[in-house]
Amino acid sequence: MDASTADTQRWTHEQFGECELGDQRRTKRLLTVAAQVAENPSGSFPEQAASWGDLKGVYRLFDAEDVTFEAVVRPHWEHSRAHSPAVGLVLCDTTELDFGIQRGIEGLGPTGNGGGSGFLLHSALLVDAESEEVTGCLGQKIHYRKEAPAKENATQRLARERESEIWCEVCDRVGLPPEQTQWIHVCDRGGDNFELFVHLQQNRVDWVVRSSQLHRKVLDPQGRELTLRAHLDTLSPSGALALKLRVRPGQAARTAKLAVSFGEVRIPLPKQKSPYVKAHASGPIAMRVAHVREIDPPSGVEPLEWVLYTSLPVNGFDDAVGVVGHYENRWVIEEWHKGIKTGCRVTQRQLQTTERLEPMVGLMCVVAVRLLQLRSAARTSPERPALEVVPQMWVCLLCAARKLRRAPADMTSSARSMPRTMAWATFI
Repeated sequence: MDASTADTQRWTHEQFGECELGDQRRTKRLLTVAAQVAENPSGSFPEQAASWGDLKGVYRLFDAEDVTFEAVVRPHWEHSRAHSPAVGLVLCDTTELDFGIQRGIEGLGPTGNGGGSGFLLHSALLVDAESEEVTGCLGQKIHYRKEAPAKENATQRLARERESEIWCEVCDRVGLPPEQTQWIHVCDRGGDNFELFVHLQQNRVDWVVRSSQLHRKVLDPQGRELTLRAHLDTLSPSGALALKLRVRPGQAARTAKLAVSFGEVRIPLPKQKSPYVKAHASGPIAMRVAHVREIDPPSGVEPLEWVLYTSLPVNGFDDAVGVVGHYENRWVIEEWHKGIKTGCRVTQRQLQTTERLEPMVGLMCVVAVRLLQLRSAARTSPERPALEVVPQMWVCLLCAARKLRRAPADMTSSARSMPRTMAWATFI
């Protein structure tokens, strides 16, 4: 984390100063709102605003026609691109933002099993492949879920707007990496889509994508067609890997011993081709596959198994372990989602139209990046003075809450000194 992240005013101007909102007064208002939110991310707008007139300015800002999601976040995307690490992991994932069906906000779509009301947010988060430090978002898209037409055939499905297309659209928004820079897109099973592989190739990026279908047909190095599972069974383990697994729903943290194997595959053209695939794909896509399977899992625990497609060279055990490590870093975007929802309490904001909710979400996305960067500073630079990392108010409140007799200037950024009792940090 650089000094500009710790300096709230400087950070605000870097992230939002170039926003084009149709009027310079709106940009100035956004800078004020962003600074207030950054100082107290979990507070409500009435708690963050300095006065009643200031609060009315917040609502007028989000009500303006030119204040859209993309207008708010695009300068942040460009800032992230300009500060890309030499090798960056582009973590891609979708999260649901449920604002509550009981609020009756017009224009929202169904979420969850249909009992919620909100929209999907698909994002590409750039992380340094070596240090795991968060740079920022490179591209995003909001999607409103719609019910699929009844009795729809494959041709009709490919002709209409599909939820899976948001992966491809965000890939194109991210675009080509800067010169002398390598980007590796890391996707969960939602990214296992032939069309997305074509977009990744067109944008000249690498990828690590978890397979979602072990029964899909692939071509082995000899050109034989067989299921992916059958091909994996022909691969010999090249070694074993110990991987620390974080706490998951219904599962405690543990260290898993994994058998590692790798090989080559080609993904054939789908029988039903979208217009994009017809225009840009001339044949099967060659890639490598890294396969890890847990050995001797605890009783009653489903063994971990990852099958990862990758464009990266995999010529030995160390290369395969590197691919697995890239995928394991995908957890960072889940923490960022938690920062948006819990750290910034985005779904609790009392705005009553989608036109107001969208730019507000854009603002909170950028603030959540800063929260992760602040957390990273606490872990990587524990002896750094706290006043260089967080506002003085936070440090003073922490001293008062914990009845510490230390002067604010003596506090460090150590995780032990972070105000975990404060609402803004409950997600960390």
